[in-house]
Amino acid sequence: MVSKTEESQLQQLENQVENGGGGAWEYLSLVRKLKLRRSDKVLKHGLTLLNDPKKRSALGADEWTLYEQVAIAALDCQCLDVAKDCIKVLQKKFQDSKRVGRLEAMLLEAKGSWAEAEKAYSSLLEDNPLDQVISMRRVAMAKARGDILAAIDWLNKYLEIFMADHDAWRELAEIYVSLQMYKQAAFCYEELILSQPMIPLHHLAYADVLYTIGGIENLQTAKKYYASTIELTGGKNVRALFGVCLCTSAIGQLTKGRNNEDKEISGLAAKALEKDYKQNSPEKLDLLASTLKTLKL
Repeated sequence: MVSKTEESQLQQLENQVENGGGGAWEYLSLVRKLKLRRSDKVLKHGLTLLNDPKKRSALGADEWTLYEQVAIAALDCQCLDVAKDCIKVLQKKFQDSKRVGRLEAMLLEAKGSWAEAEKAYSSLLEDNPLDQVISMRRVAMAKARGDILAAIDWLNKYLEIFMADHDAWRELAEIYVSLQMYKQAAFCYEELILSQPMIPLHHLAYADVLYTIGGIENLQTAKKYYASTIELTGGKNVRALFGVCLCTSAIGQLTKGRNNEDKEISGLAAKALEKDYKQNSPEKLDLLASTLKTLKL
C-alpha cells in the first residue's frame, strides 16, 4: 500500500517531469519501487530516456531495467511494436534469460496468440514452479479469453502454493460472487479474515455473501460481521449499518419477531443512519425513514 507521503512525492515528481523540469529517471524509479504501473507515463518518459543515447548511457546497468519497465508499459498500452523492440534489445543482451522469456510470453499474450503464450508460460513454470508472476499471468490470460472456469482453476492451484497472497484470495472471491457461487466465495473471505482480521472490507464482503445465501444461521452470522465492520470503522460504514437493519428484518420474519436483542441492535443502527443522513444527505432523510419503516424494525 502506498503511503500518503509516497503518493505526494510521486505526484510532485510527476508534475515536475510533465512540465519539463527533469527527474524522469527518479520518477520511473519511484513508480517501480512502489510497484505501480502508470503505464502511459512510464511509456512516455521511459522512451524519452531510451531514445537519447547520452541519457541512456548515463544510466549504466539500470538501462536494462528501464528497457524491461518500458516493455511492460508498452504491453499495457497495446504499443506492441515498442514492446517488441525493447524485448529484442534485452534478448540480445541476456540470451536464454527466463526473465526475458517471461516478457516474450507476455508479448504473445498481448497479440492474442493464446496457445503459444500458454506453451511459453508452461515451459517457464516447468523450470520454476514457484514463479508467482507467471502463475498469475495464466489467470489473467484465462480471464481475457473469457474462460472464467479456467481462471478459477489456475487461481486455486496458485493458492495451494501461495496461500498468503491476499490479493489472489480476494480475486477468487470476486469471481465466485460474479458466478453466484456464494458458498465458495464465503470460504475465500473466511481465509482473508483469518489472515487480515483488522481489515473491515473483508468483514463487510463476508457479511454480504452470508446475507445473500440466507437462512437463520447465515443471517445471524452476517449481522455479527456487519457489526464488526461498524466497530472497525468507528461506526462510519453506512453499508454495514444498513446490513444490520436488513439482517434484523429478515431474522424477524423467520422467527416472527421473537428476538428482542436483534431489535435493540437494529435500533442503534437506525439511529446511526439517521445521524449520518442528517449530516451528509439531509435531503434524503424522508427516503431513509420510509426505507426503515418498510423493514419493520
